Order: sequence, then C-alpha cells, then structure tokens
Amino acid sequence: MKKRTKKIVTLSMTALMGVSLAACGGSGGDGKGNGADDHSASSSDKEIVYWNIGTESPDKDVIAKAVDKFNSETDSGYTVTVVPTQNDTYKEKLVVAMSSGECPDMYSCWSGGPMYEYIDSGFGQPIDDLFHNSEIEDKLMDSAVGQATYNGHIYAVPYQNVSMSGIFYNKEMFEKYGLKEPETLEELENICDTLKKNNITPFALANGSKWTGSMYFMNLAARYGGLEPFQKAVEGEGQFTDECFIKAGEKIQEWVKNGYFPEGVNSLSEDDGQAKQLMYQETAGMLLCGSWYTGTFATDSEEFYQKIGWFPFPAIEDSQADPSIMIGTVGDQFLVFNCEGEKLEAAFECAEAHLSDEVIEFEVENGKIPPVKGIEDKLTDPITKEVVEAANNASEIQLWYDQYLPPAVSTAHLDGLQEVFGLTMTPEEAQESMQKAMDEYLAGKAE
Repeated sequence: MKKRTKKIVTLSMTALMGVSLAACGGSGGDGKGNGADDHSASSSDKEIVYWNIGTESPDKDVIAKAVDKFNSETDSGYTVTVVPTQNDTYKEKLVVAMSSGECPDMYSCWSGGPMYEYIDSGFGQPIDDLFHNSEIEDKLMDSAVGQATYNGHIYAVPYQNVSMSGIFYNKEMFEKYGLKEPETLEELENICDTLKKNNITPFALANGSKWTGSMYFMNLAARYGGLEPFQKAVEGEGQFTDECFIKAGEKIQEWVKNGYFPEGVNSLSEDDGQAKQLMYQETAGMLLCGSWYTGTFATDSEEFYQKIGWFPFPAIEDSQADPSIMIGTVGDQFLVFNCEGEKLEAAFECAEAHLSDEVIEFEVENGKIPPVKGIEDKLTDPITKEVVEAANNASEIQLWYDQYLPPAVSTAHLDGLQEVFGLTMTPEEAQESMQKAMDEYLAGKAE
C-alpha cells in the first residue's frame, strides 16, 4: 500500500495520541492473531491489508469466513491479508500508523469520535457510490447506516453485531436464592445484598480496561437523567457536571463500598478474561456488559451458557427518565477504507462478504446479531431475541461514551471514572476533569 502524504489535521492527531486504549465490543485475546504475520501498514499492489480486533472466537472465525469467501471467489486479482490485534492496544496501533503517514488498506473500528478523527485526518474514504450500488444498502438496518455516516457521506460498512448493554446473570443462582429479574434499581440492589450475604460477588467486573466500568456509569446516568444532559454537554450547551452524572458516580462509589464488585477491580483485565472467569467459577452472579457476551459464553461453554439469563438495566424509581433507553451500537464494528480506485472496489467487495447470507447465518449460529433488517426472524437463541426486542423497543440508543466522544474527552472520562471506582477521586472531581477536556476540545474546534 502506498504511503499517504495527506496533511494530517493537527488537532485530530494530537487528540488521537491521547486516545483511550480501551474500546467496547472487542474480542480480547493474546494479540498473536489467527495465523497472519503482524504486517505493517504497507502492502503490495495486489494485497489488501486488513486490520481488526478479531483475536478470539467467534469474532476471528466470522472474519476468517468472510475473508476466505472473498479470497476464493473474487475475480478482482486482489488478496486480503488479515492482521488481528488485541482490543486494548488496537487504537494505539492505528494512531501510530496514521501519525507516521501510513495506514492499512482497510480496518475495523468503532463508530463515533475516533472514526471521525480518522476520517478528518485523511485515512477514511467516502464510499457513497459503491454503497448505493450494492445489495447491502437494502440489507442493513437504517440505524446502522446512520452510525456509518459522517458529514452527509457514508464512510464505513457496519458488520458483526448489534451490541446492547445489559446484565447477564446466573439463572441457577437466582433460583437457589429466590431471586427474579429486577425492574427497578432498588430491586437490583436487593439482589446484590442477597448475593453478598451468601459470599458471592454481585458483579463480575474487570476494570483495568476502564471501558467496562463506563458501562455502569452510562446506564446509571441515562436512568437518572435520560440522554439530554449528555447531548447538551457534547454540544457545549450543558455540562458534564450535571446532577445525573454526579449521581451516577456516587452510586458507583456506594456500590464499591458495599462490596458489589471484586476486590482489586481496577487491576483486573477484561481482555485476559478475568471477569468472565468469575462467572464460570460461580463466585460472581451477574455481569454488566455488551450483548456480544452471548457469543463469548456460548463459544466458551454451551453447557454454562444454558445457565445464563439477561435483562436490560432497570429503571430508577424516582426518575422521570425513559427506562427504555439503551446503551450500545448497531454494528459494533465498522470497516473503513484507506485506498482508492480498483483496490477500494476490491476492499469494499470484501466488506460485502462480511454481510453475505452464509456469513450472517454463521454469526447467528455463534450468538451474534448482525445489523441487518429482519434479523429477529433468524434468531432462535432466547437471549439474543431479548436483546433485539430491547433494541427495537428503545426510544433512543446512546452510543458508548468512549466511542462517541472526542478521544481526549473520552480519555478524561475513562481515567476519571477509574479513579471513582478506586475511591481516589470524587465524582465531582472526575466530572470536572471531563468537562475541562470538553471545554478545551470545543475551544480548539472554534479556532
């Protein structure tokens, strides 16, 4: 692949260098990939280098199936080489490549702030013509296409999963202690107290990756105040010190003090599987995370998966916020293209393979929810059907903060919130730090 010499937007790349190393919806793993060498961004004329985070099943298997389909069926003359990288180091790797003026021919990323930064910096090409002349235009959910659109142009192909935040729980454990799915936060806390009395950690959480703890904050903030405070703060018309954000931080610290999370929660690694191991060992009863965990549980142990139930984050009793609001993304991963001409056409063809009927069927079999219309009719797994129902019934779906926000603001949010979990910073201090980063970003944007 040719080295790109486009002028890099100073603000964008400065912000990117401070980007969070965490990201929702990843696969984790050892970072060794699935047989491909750790290619640099450079490629030969007929090779398409494809970076992604598919280092563990089922994600790596889905990507392999799509790429194998392209490589075996294409008449373009191009071959795609897959280069997977562990979730927590992926964004940093992309930034290093871009800051040196290079970037892979195609790469998966999350929608929102970071993707917009990549595009603004010249490492994402509009694909309007290709998209509108393809079969996937009518196949994809409208909301997924919306998250792939920036400044009126389509820049990415969403694939892989509809990911909604929710709480997985051990059904056998709930039955043993006479517990049922909660509808209110008070009922959820009663469940936590019952589990604690029986020497079971209520929530399996590995917050070394930071974004995992953000799941709690986002859900609490949405249940306390809805989405308007967040939207206004992003637009500069409000503040991240709004009451709903402070209450969310205070509730997290209350839960930390009550022992609702594992000891040393900030030192546990999500990518090393330390949260799910607490579920497998049955030393924890619940896990709040993205619905991609359906595939994780089912792939690791179908027998254990039969013990798992799921429910959306419950309502808060005295709040006027709409409890149907969900936190998540419609697409989970988005393919962005950094090539032109025939190579771009070939790379787009590979992206189309990710949404082929056989790959979609394979994803469904492995607990994924591809972002295509009518997917609910293909689902047989009860949890994935519940997730799609919650998404369809949601009045609004808030994209994960660490994806939606500008990278520097996302970093301030995740860093401050980890301090909140560690009881080393007050919710007020954490939110003031986040607001300061937002003010600086808006001021720089206005210059």
